[in-house]
Amino acid sequence: MAYKLFTSESVSASHPDKICDQISDAILDECIRQDSTSRVAVETLVTTNKLVLAGEVKTTAKVNFEKVAREVVQRLGYDQKIYHFDWRSIDVMTFIHEQSPDIAQGVETGGAGDQGMMFGYACRETPELMPMPITLAHEIVKKIDKARESKRLSYLRPDGKSEVTVEYQNGLPKKVVKVIVAVPHDPAVSENQVSRDIYEVVIRPALKKYGFTIAYQNTICNGTGKWAIGGPASDTGVTGRKVAVDTYGSMARVGGGCFSGKDPTKVDRSAAYAARFIAKNIVAKKLADRCEVQLAFVIGKPCPVAQAIETFGTDNVSPAKIENFAWSLLELSVEGIIKSLDLRKPIYQKTASYGHFGREGFSWEKIVS
Repeated sequence: MAYKLFTSESVSASHPDKICDQISDAILDECIRQDSTSRVAVETLVTTNKLVLAGEVKTTAKVNFEKVAREVVQRLGYDQKIYHFDWRSIDVMTFIHEQSPDIAQGVETGGAGDQGMMFGYACRETPELMPMPITLAHEIVKKIDKARESKRLSYLRPDGKSEVTVEYQNGLPKKVVKVIVAVPHDPAVSENQVSRDIYEVVIRPALKKYGFTIAYQNTICNGTGKWAIGGPASDTGVTGRKVAVDTYGSMARVGGGCFSGKDPTKVDRSAAYAARFIAKNIVAKKLADRCEVQLAFVIGKPCPVAQAIETFGTDNVSPAKIENFAWSLLELSVEGIIKSLDLRKPIYQKTASYGHFGREGFSWEKIVS
């Protein structure tokens, strides 16, 4: 880490792009719940009073795609006409067809559902072995959502973003120098009250969890001074547009594709999970303090065409020992990853907000004994 300052952002579960990610993954979960071998690649787009589903699905499951989508929108709090995106009245259009037979023939023999390169990352900055800036940014948006859903700040409306700048010394996080929050709210409540409430209820507790403080004057809430209506009426959302939010807050490289709406034969997702599992275990075993793992696949072939490890000069043992340990953790064929990480389960909607990494309950976050 040569940066003196590093900034990462996150978005709330009700952000337009995250609405789309969660709908795409909710459809995937429902397909897998009924047919564990379902192959799914579903994209969602949301804008003012409209929701579009498109993609490819091969499954024996009987899924009411529109019903699944409306249920996600309802759960995320879009239940008032003033938002111009109400789960009851939005116009839902569905354009979903079967997977291409040219792709299917490779996948059915255990090959990857697409080509691409995937990266996994871990470092010793947090207990979760994640970079500090993205970890704090996620914690802030979680607390924004909780404050709205619990009615503690009842004037908040769906949508929201955070941005956190951390000062580093000798490659380690030492100080939070700026926190930026954007959140829509009832305009009857003054911007000053919103800013003060967000500082006390959201920012201070989020930073305190990780041992940091920040003065009120070093925070910004709603930089334009006004935000009444958020969500798809203000900003069109699309599946897969928050790749840095979903991964490591731009501190690590990102791969060739997003995660949401894709079944685990798509290595964009499964191999990224495998790479995180390997990187995290390398750091957890103190073989290195910072680690990035790269895997690359070609469509229709089962095994990586390339695999590599970078420890940024933080290795504590020889590179040979790290590689021997790393490549023994998983069988890195597509089916090997799916079986080792138990990925044919309806677990995906839970991944589609607050990041796919650094959270308990997922197989790729486990540390081997």
